[in-house]
Formats: sequence, structure tokens, C-alpha cells
Amino acid sequence: MILEALLKEEAVKEGDKAPDFELQRQDGGLFRLYDLLKEKNVVLYFYPKDSTPACTKQACEFRNQYEVFKEYDAEVVGVSSDSLQSHQKFERVHHLPFTLLSDRGGQIRGIYGVPRRLGLLPGRVTYIIGKDKIVRAVYNSMNKPLEHINTALEVLRSINTEQAQLV
Repeated sequence: MILEALLKEEAVKEGDKAPDFELQRQDGGLFRLYDLLKEKNVVLYFYPKDSTPACTKQACEFRNQYEVFKEYDAEVVGVSSDSLQSHQKFERVHHLPFTLLSDRGGQIRGIYGVPRRLGLLPGRVTYIIGKDKIVRAVYNSMNKPLEHINTALEVLRSINTEQAQLV
């Protein structure tokens, strides 16, 4: 029964309204997606595990490009099933300026339909969400962690162009 429900679960895709959620931030405070979307576009990225080579490379590239994300009126938010303590260490060691969220039971990963690789490893998927709460793009790649950053910046560039034309 549970397996059938998991198989029927549909992933959030481009054009969908992003599901709202609340999770604990690495500082212990509560994060709510829709609160942030009132002010910023959001780059919501799910990753497998703190301090692993590809995840560290990805987080550090988000850090290195963080000022560009801010210029595009966007906030970066990372989600994994790691503990708050693990997130705190990951943030401290790599000087990460963005929010990390602890999805211990994988509930939010499930709501978004983030696939597992080989049925075991948590997937690596990035959602670029506009202030209108609409998912503008989804990028899914375990093997190309840096492409998540490039894709997000490209989509944010087009969102900003679109918004500038409306003004």
C-alpha cells in the first residue's frame, strides 16, 4: 500500500505551484517557504549529504555565486536529511551564507517528488521558484552538481528580464 502511494506520487514540475513547507534551519529557527517568497525568488536545492565531495563542491559554488543570486533578488536554500549539527558544521567549515534545512524524515523531499538514485541515495534536484510561487524550472542531475548553479542563474536572469519588462 505504501509502495503504491510512493509510486503514484508525482514530482513537482515546471509551471506547478511550489508546495509550501516548514523546516528547521541550521540555526534552529523555523523556515517557511511562502514567507521567503513574499520577498525573494527562491533557489531550492535538494542534495544527498553534507560534506561529501559533490555536495561540498555544489554548496561552495552556490557560496561563490551568492552575490549574483542576491543581485537577481533570489535566496538559495539547501535541503538534506542531515541533522542540524551536521548543517552547522558544514556551514561553518565552508562559510556558507545561505540557509540549510534539515528534512530528517524526507517528508519535504517526498512532497516535491525528489527521486532516489538506485532506490537508495537521496537525489540532487534544484527548483527555481518565482515570487509568484510558480516553479520556473527544475534541474535534476546527480552527476553534474555545478550545472545546478548555472541553470538557476540562467532562469533567474530570464525572470528578472520578464519582471523588468512588466515595470
